[in-house]
Amino acid sequence: MESRFYTSRDGLRLHARDYVPLDAAHEHNLPVICLHGLSRNARDFDILAKHLASHHRTPRRVIAFDYRGRGQSQYDKKWSNYNVLTEAEDVVSGLNALGIEHGIFIGTSRGGLITFVLAGMKPTALKGVILNDIGPVIDGAGLMQIRSYLQHAPRPKTWGEAIEAQKKIMGKSFPALTDDDWRFEVESRYSQKDGILSADYDPRLADTMKGLNAGDRLPTAWPQFMGLRHLPMLVIRGENSNILSKQTLDEMTDVHPAISHIGVEGQGHAPMVHTAGLDDAIAQFCASV
Repeated sequence: MESRFYTSRDGLRLHARDYVPLDAAHEHNLPVICLHGLSRNARDFDILAKHLASHHRTPRRVIAFDYRGRGQSQYDKKWSNYNVLTEAEDVVSGLNALGIEHGIFIGTSRGGLITFVLAGMKPTALKGVILNDIGPVIDGAGLMQIRSYLQHAPRPKTWGEAIEAQKKIMGKSFPALTDDDWRFEVESRYSQKDGILSADYDPRLADTMKGLNAGDRLPTAWPQFMGLRHLPMLVIRGENSNILSKQTLDEMTDVHPAISHIGVEGQGHAPMVHTAGLDDAIAQFCASV
């Protein structure tokens, strides 16, 4: 893995993790572009990316982006720029900077919404799509939970405290996670500088959800989803998801002619893409595109 930095259209220094296989055969295989959730970062895909890049049959390049204000990307002084459209534009800038014309896109939660936008913004870039616990209809209860987390995020002093805090918040929805999974969760979520742990995103990200209320009728993205009907698609849904409902998943499968889906037991929003055999399933899907 190597860190790649590039400049957004408005001058921010943005970051992506670039996993390039040692096997030259990868040049014939479509690269994978990984897009994380709202307050997450590119490290969420580290184990999956290494699995795909070193696959014994179909090694492929993997790019995992840090959106502005997350991970190693520069924070934006204007928090209103933390929106799906701007972040999609940043991904396009990153693809151009890294010389990637097209690939298979994996979108976790917000990353899936960005993928919807990319389908209209740069349709030739998408050759296959994996949606991780996201669809054209978002469950409002799950969104309110995300808002609450951003507004009252824990501030652990040690890695041990961080693990216990995440277990307290997520444990009921993620009973399937092992000790190693919980450690990966917090090491992906937090960064440490001068011995101090902090969530690896701009705290002002919470401002983007200030106007959200429990009774709000949320917009849907069915037109954008329908723009992906010509592409092979894999949908992953956590058994305990409060973002992607079973009803929405059923409706997605009814209207998409080339869709398959996987249910992940003992996990909620959003399943870890390297657990429960998902890494092999994703590799198999990519090989079929």
